[in-house]
Amino acid sequence: MSYREPGASWRPLWITLALLAAAVLLDVLLPGPDHILAWLVVIPTVAGVFALNVLAGRRVWSVAIDDDDLCVGHDRLALKAIDPDHLQALVDGGEVGGVETGSQILGGGWSVPRGRVGLPLRRTDGGSVLVPTRNPAALGEALLSRLQT
Repeated sequence: MSYREPGASWRPLWITLALLAAAVLLDVLLPGPDHILAWLVVIPTVAGVFALNVLAGRRVWSVAIDDDDLCVGHDRLALKAIDPDHLQALVDGGEVGGVETGSQILGGGWSVPRGRVGLPLRRTDGGSVLVPTRNPAALGEALLSRLQT
């Protein structure tokens, strides 16, 4: 089972562009001076800032399971390094410990990004990592199915 979770959505960009298009239309239709030159500067600037934000989010926070690794951004964790018993207990809802203080957050950063939940994974060497994900149940199931094959 493959798993892919994009780190950011393009939806905010499209909503913003639609609102800006409505503002341009109102500017042209309403009486008074038109500000076409200003719009030609504002729209690409705002779109560029939003696009850079989405691209950065996709590059840093995308979660994927490929053939041998769990990938979060540029960080990779070998699937064989994940403790399947701990993950099974976590998916089943049993009492398992979370992550150790100071555990690495895959993808980087000091904390789990807004809008995501940290899925604690125990490594086979006894350490732990935190995987930031929007859907920890689906990621846990996908990891379990890959570990059991």
